[in-house]
Amino acid sequence: MPTTTTITSLGHKGEGVAEIDGRKVFVPLALPGEVVEIEADGERGTLLRVINPAPGRIAPFCPHFGACGGCQLQHMDRASYEAFKIGLVETPLRFAGIEQRVTRFIDAAGDGRRRATLHARHEGAGYMRLRSHQVHDIDACPILVPGLARAPDIARSLMQAIGEADVSFTATLTGLDVAVRTEKKQARADRLAPLAGRFKLARLALNGEMVLQAQAPVIEMGRARVELPIGSFLQATEAAEAALADYVLGAVGKARTVADLFCGIGPFALRLAEQRPVIAFDSDKPAVAALDKAWRFAKGIREVTARPRDLFRDPLTQFELNYEAVVLDPPRAGAEAQVRELAKSKVKTIVMVACDARTFARDAAILVAGGYGVGEIVAVDQFTQSAHVEIAATFRR
Repeated sequence: MPTTTTITSLGHKGEGVAEIDGRKVFVPLALPGEVVEIEADGERGTLLRVINPAPGRIAPFCPHFGACGGCQLQHMDRASYEAFKIGLVETPLRFAGIEQRVTRFIDAAGDGRRRATLHARHEGAGYMRLRSHQVHDIDACPILVPGLARAPDIARSLMQAIGEADVSFTATLTGLDVAVRTEKKQARADRLAPLAGRFKLARLALNGEMVLQAQAPVIEMGRARVELPIGSFLQATEAAEAALADYVLGAVGKARTVADLFCGIGPFALRLAEQRPVIAFDSDKPAVAALDKAWRFAKGIREVTARPRDLFRDPLTQFELNYEAVVLDPPRAGAEAQVRELAKSKVKTIVMVACDARTFARDAAILVAGGYGVGEIVAVDQFTQSAHVEIAATFRR
């Protein structure tokens, strides 16, 4: 039965929050201060009508907004949007006992996201519908780089060849890198090969195995060029990678000995090595190998010693952390084991890049308890129109 209510706040997923009969109800696409008509089902609310819109409500720029679950925030004006994103960082810090404000908000949308994963199903190719496991078919996605304009068409063609699959795209200097994942055990790679030529793909992979490579997918990082391993991590936008790298370089300053932990394919290590030798660690062996190859062929950079190591199970101990500065960019789970060792170390400067505000706040609290002071915290907005934000922060002894 429809209910008329007032939205009091925003949840951390960007959903409007209403109080009905003493319980919180989360309503996607609603904004604080709005009087709305909703259909409530437990904690979930479906927006039926906005009776009194908030002053910050604007028209979304994508015709798929509201049905497609890829974006949650296109209906917010710029001031409200930035305040929400900054709150995503500051609120977990406050709960962790750290009263530190975000000092800069960086719009890192750039030319759009160079990476995307589309779900190819019989109903079409696109992102999952809002609060659903059904796919919303799209013809185009305006938040992607122009090089990914044909991604929906490619995903549909791949589905017709081998059945339902998830298709990850990366736009590189040498063309599109496409990795297909399917649970279909009898998926035939030979049916995919003709599509690589038809769409002029740089590389096509199926379930982690290469099907065809016309040329290696390459990304430029500072003075180096990196050949991407299949399925390797890469920042969503080129602008975000550049902004984060600039921050890291500035925070590290003139430190002569630097370790890059959770280094991946080297977005920070390769740039840091333009000024001094760097030692780098990551559990992803193909990524470490790609980084090692990149610095060896690059001109004008110092040595990068890249080593495979599982920093979750085998973190560098306080006795091994004999560096003036440490950079770490862990995955969403954070770096608790490694941070506990850093908190006991004598490292002067720690620069942390994080993609999850809650695990970042947990790790930051460990460093603060170990005697580190929190310096500048920057919010880097590369996952535009979504309830995610990248964080960069400096900690000093």
